[in-house]
This record gives sequence, structure tokens and C-alpha cells, in this order.
Amino acid sequence: MNWNSHQFVWLDWAIIAAGIVLVAWAVWREVQKDKRLQGSETSGGYFLGKGEPWYVLGAAIFAANIGSEHLVGLAGAGAKTGLGMAHWEMQGWMILVLGWLFVPFYQHAGVFTMPEFLNRRYTRKTSSWLSIITLISYILTKVSVTAFTGGIFMESLLGLPFWYGAIGLIVLTGIFTVFGGMKGVMTLSKIQTPILIIGSFLVLFLGLYTLGDGSIGGGWNAMLEHARGLNEGYGTNHLMHLDKADPLYGQFPGFWVIAGSAIIGFWYWCTDQHIVQRVLGQQEGEKAADVMRRARRGTIAAGYLKVLPVFMFLIPGMIAAALAAKSGSGFEMGSTDEAFGSMVKFVLPAGVKGIVTIGFISALVASLAAFFNSCATLYTVDFYKPKHPDASEARLVWIGRAATWTVVLLGLVWIPVMMGLGGLYEYLQDVQSLLAPSIVAVFALGIFTKRITPKAGEVGIITGFIIGMVRLICNIFKADLNNMTALNDVFGWFWNTNWLVFEIYLLAFIIVLMAVVSIFTRPADEEKLKGITFLTQSEEQKKETRSSWSTVDIIASLGVVILCIAFYCYFW
Repeated sequence: MNWNSHQFVWLDWAIIAAGIVLVAWAVWREVQKDKRLQGSETSGGYFLGKGEPWYVLGAAIFAANIGSEHLVGLAGAGAKTGLGMAHWEMQGWMILVLGWLFVPFYQHAGVFTMPEFLNRRYTRKTSSWLSIITLISYILTKVSVTAFTGGIFMESLLGLPFWYGAIGLIVLTGIFTVFGGMKGVMTLSKIQTPILIIGSFLVLFLGLYTLGDGSIGGGWNAMLEHARGLNEGYGTNHLMHLDKADPLYGQFPGFWVIAGSAIIGFWYWCTDQHIVQRVLGQQEGEKAADVMRRARRGTIAAGYLKVLPVFMFLIPGMIAAALAAKSGSGFEMGSTDEAFGSMVKFVLPAGVKGIVTIGFISALVASLAAFFNSCATLYTVDFYKPKHPDASEARLVWIGRAATWTVVLLGLVWIPVMMGLGGLYEYLQDVQSLLAPSIVAVFALGIFTKRITPKAGEVGIITGFIIGMVRLICNIFKADLNNMTALNDVFGWFWNTNWLVFEIYLLAFIIVLMAVVSIFTRPADEEKLKGITFLTQSEEQKKETRSSWSTVDIIASLGVVILCIAFYCYFW
């Protein structure tokens, strides 16, 4: 057997088959154990996965974030545009905002879902709009994109036809989510996170070793040297593109990119259901301070892990581009989307390919399962349960499973539509930048001040969503609109403004709009706001929050911030 084969051999396939069986058995065993401890299957356990230790929470948050958009999209971005996309990955500091700022308010509000929180802070209509926006975004972007790019990854790595990989991944994940629930997702996260990290770093170091002809340091220098010569001489070896003549300025517009990526990061890490869901679970009778401490430490652990994807995926993409350009390397990739899968086949020895692939498949399933479970939670808790308050725990779990299968089917139906859209990642960036501002505004203002009225929150989230969707439609027909000279002269700024700049303007507009509406509308009752804004916390709640952290937590959090700053300083 050729141990250095650049393709999968029988040993790899045997390891993959055995690994999938072992992983399935481990998850099934853990889920059954949890059912026995609970006495029966509960909605809280199915949707939230109660009582996990902080390091499992950290791994679960990290695993929920890592999907095929990283294995395909981030590595492909590294091969195509270098370090520019790292702005969205260096968000470890933003996860700290979830743990230190938002978790106490979510805990004191006693909510399962983000719409529940907005219902407490604003109105039922506000929470319903958030649920609708979130479900639409999950089905049309997250679930479908994960399956779509997962199919590409399976094709580049295992040689499976695209549809076999995409449909196989989404159906396998649907089955896993239905029977495993959040407990299954948490268990899978514990298994796949170390394999994923170790396997990706093997690809990184062996890739550098190969590029440097036996020297990792030489490979690093060769990768940076190749990146410096790209992008019409402006280079892709740095984060900041400050010169307007730089071809990448339109995608990463100077300092605007820092603020724009932070807005998306705030929305994703602090208010998105499939991330926040991991830190909302608790054991029966557990003290609030203990729940907050575990959740905060989970976010700190996730903050450190979040630094890794740049080195796990983006830089291997840059290595792939340098290897493909190196004469006599023997490395080939059809497109930048195939960068990571091609690297796995090329640099890893036989047997190791199989082990690492198990981690990658588990990561894809865990990430997609997180979205499925979040959709099930949103539908069951925010739509079904309020109309059926007497529904049994078994009934709620069954409804959640039915909702999951619905999401699976809708995700499958949408994939062919997405394949015909073109410019997938530009489209996705636009969607994120258009959804984030209104949600960031209602959550941030809702917590920081009690002066924002319930009606202002309702107007803010609805107006922001409508403006965002109008901009999205205009982007789809941008070429036609730009040809209408009279219309373009008056309204062209609306669809031609850089997407990150537009995002910042939209956020500012919604904040001003909510402030103005608050002047003319009735404020919320003090009783309703108790515990969910800075100025309405009780002394007992403040003491609970204070007792949930120590000097160790502060030092550990500062470490995450220092790592992020150091990365920016090195790659500026």
C-alpha cells in the first residue's frame, strides 16, 4: 500500500466506515443515558441540552460555527483573496460580549429563545418578526448553503457526485437531529472538535512543510511571498486594504470593514438562536449564578477556539494557491472552492486521511444539526407552545421533530434555486449585512436603555427588515436598474453603496428611528422590564451576576482580546 498516496485508499474508507459507526454509537449511548437520568424525554433536554460543563459549551459553540462554509468557503477565500476574510473570523472578543453582557440578562429573563426575550422587552409582534426573519434566513441561507457547500466539499474530498454528498449530508443530519436533539449535538461536538482541530493543523503544517521543501518556516515565507504578488501587486497577505485603487477595496473597504464585520459578529454571536441556544440550558434547581458562570466560561473557551479557523482553513487555502502556482509541486485544484479538500488528499498520509475525514463529516453534521435544532426550537417554543400551553413534553418534542423534517425538505428544495443564483458568497454577505442591523439595534438598545419603547422596537425590526429586503431585490436586478439612467441618478446610491458601508448607515438609521418613535409612544411598564435592562435589575440580580465571575475569568478574557489584537498587529 502506498502510504503517501494523494488519493483515498481502502484503509481510509475502512476507517471512515468504522468511525461513523462508532460516533453514531457514542451519540446514541449518551442520549439514552440522558433519557434515563431525566426519567423521560423533555422539551428542555431536546432543545437546550441541559447541564453541560463549560468546556463542552465552549466546544459546542465552536462546533456550531464550523461548517462547510469554512471547509469550502473560508479556505476558498484564502486561496482567492488571502487574509481579507479573517476580519469575520477574528471575532473571539465578540463571543465574550455574549458571556459577559448578554447571558445575565437572558438568564434573568428566563427565556429559551431570542424571540422570547424580545417579547419580554418589546411586544409579541416584535418577537414574531424575529422568529420569521430567523427561520427564513436559516432555510434560505444557512441550511441550504451548508448543504450546498457540503456537497462541493464531499465531491472534492471523497469524489462523490455533488448531489449524493449534498442530499446525503442533509438527510443524515435530519435523522441525527430528530433522534439526538441538542444532547446529541453537544455529544457530537465533544467528539469532533479535537479531531477537527488536530486534523486541520496537520493539513496546515504538512502543507507548509511541502511548500517549503521540507521546511515549515520556509513554507510560511513562500506562502506570504506568493500572496504579496497577487491582487495586481497590492497583495493578499494583509488584512487592511486602505487604497481605493486596490482591486479588493470594494470587498474590504478600509476601516469600514472592521465596523461592518463587528455588526455582523454582534448579531451572530450575541443574538442568533443557534449560537445563544448553547448557553441557555440549566439543571433543575441550579442557582442562576452557577448557570451564568458556566455559560461565561464556555464563551471564554469558545473565544480562544475562535482564533483557530484562520489557521485551520483560511491559511491552508493560501498554501493551496501557492502550491498550485509552484512549478513541479504536483498539486492541482480545479477551483478555489476545492482548495481544502484537495489539500487533505495531497498532504495527509493514508489512514490519517480517513481519521481526519471523520472529524470533518462530524463537523458538517454538528453545524447543520445546530441549525435544524434551532429552527425546531423557534417554531415549537415561539409559535406552537403559546397556542397550546397544555401540550405535554412528549408532544412538544414530537412537534420539534416534525419542524426539523420540514426544514430538511425546504432546504433540499432550495438548493437547486441557489445553484442558479451565481455569486453565492457575495449574495450571502449581502443577506447577513441586511439582516444584522435591525436585530443588533433592538437587542442593544433594549438592554442598554429602558427609554426605548415597545412600539419603537417593533417599528425598528420591521422597518430594518423591509429596507434590507428591498436592497436585496435591488441587488439582484442591479444591472438592469443601473441601465435606467433617470432612476439610477436619483436612487442609485441605494443599491450601489458598498455593502458594508450600507450596513453601517442602516444601523445608524434604525437607531435614530427607534429613538424618535420612543419620543411619541408609550414606554413599557417598569414591572415588565424588571431584570432585563441595566437600569431595572434588582439588587439581588446584580449580586448574582457579580458572584458569577472571578479574577480568573477576567484574566482569561483578556487573553482572548490580546490574541485578537496581536493577530491584527502581525497581519495589518
